[in-house]
Amino acid sequence: MERTGFITYTALPLSGLTEEFMVVRTREALQYRDSRDCKVSSACIEVRTGRKWNAGKAVEVAESRLRQKALVGTVATGRVGLDYFPQTLVSQVHGKERHHLLQEEVRASVEEERVSRMVGLQQQGAWTRWESTLQRRITWANILQADFQQVRFLVQAVYDVLPSPSNLHVWGKNETPYCLLCSERGSLEHLLSSCPKALADGRYRWRHDQVLKAIAESLASAISTSKNHHAPKKAVHFIKAGEKPQALPQLTTGLLHKASDWQLEVDLGKQLRFPHHIAKTRLCPDITIISEASRQLIILELTVPWEERIEEANERKCAKYQELVEECRERGWRTFYEPIEIGCRGFAGRSLCKVLRRLGITGVAKKRAIRSASEAAEKATRWLWIKRADPWTAIGTQVGT
Repeated sequence: MERTGFITYTALPLSGLTEEFMVVRTREALQYRDSRDCKVSSACIEVRTGRKWNAGKAVEVAESRLRQKALVGTVATGRVGLDYFPQTLVSQVHGKERHHLLQEEVRASVEEERVSRMVGLQQQGAWTRWESTLQRRITWANILQADFQQVRFLVQAVYDVLPSPSNLHVWGKNETPYCLLCSERGSLEHLLSSCPKALADGRYRWRHDQVLKAIAESLASAISTSKNHHAPKKAVHFIKAGEKPQALPQLTTGLLHKASDWQLEVDLGKQLRFPHHIAKTRLCPDITIISEASRQLIILELTVPWEERIEEANERKCAKYQELVEECRERGWRTFYEPIEIGCRGFAGRSLCKVLRRLGITGVAKKRAIRSASEAAEKATRWLWIKRADPWTAIGTQVGT
């Protein structure tokens, strides 16, 4: 399964037989039509595929779709802005690249039909409304690993087919659909994100701290790297006649590279107090990064919500810290504030990608940071699911390992 437009969900390293059959027949039709042998290309060889689908017509439809996309141009996808997803125009590629683009367009048309069916499913198609999450791809290495239950839990959680009290009641295997901890309906969303008893016990707070710890470790590593980073002086590189220009190393830019005295404070273990010499407030952000020399302040606030409520959580946290950010700026501090969301099932919000890019964490380090935060949320949620009926005190003694 692949990503279509702004829709993001768990991508598995496998696809349907019908989809692969259509792609293979499309490739065969293109080889005949665009063959370098003029006798083959002029023979109008037709690929037989049955009555319901025709490879030649599929190629024509794919070319028409690509031309239409070229006419429309770059469009905004969700809230990420223009040019976030690079687009290759069919008029700019030839040969194998053009064939590959057409085959992927045939695959995309099949995926659109699959997604259109999923949109009509209120429960199992809920992932079609995740507009602000990054895609997670499951590889064969994940499937073939020793602990396959981890992958199984992720897939079942995405499509809401875990044996929650609500599902067991619908399947006729449970008399009541109520939560094991409270008297409300025990849906998967309720168990993983909305149970008042679990919130009061500190289960969700524990998961929040696990994700916060993973993000803090990535930021600490980036700060340590930025302290040793010295931007080289700009120089003019001359190229002799007939020589090809050599690719120069790209300079890393970001907030962390604008100072060398960053101090990272994380709200783990004890309540983090906001520095009184900057502003007096009762708010306790999850992460503060301060540079006294350059009077710069970075405030990050983490939320681990249900994936469908990521945008709501972002707006709520933006409004919560708006006054504090304005006060810090009025006192002469260059303040950068951004809420971060990691879905409780391990799907990182686009806000995390935005923050890492602004801080100057790119490339492999950025991918590693996103993967670390996503896996931390997924593992913590799986643990809460396994111990959903156990007392929280019993869980606490086992989690410390």
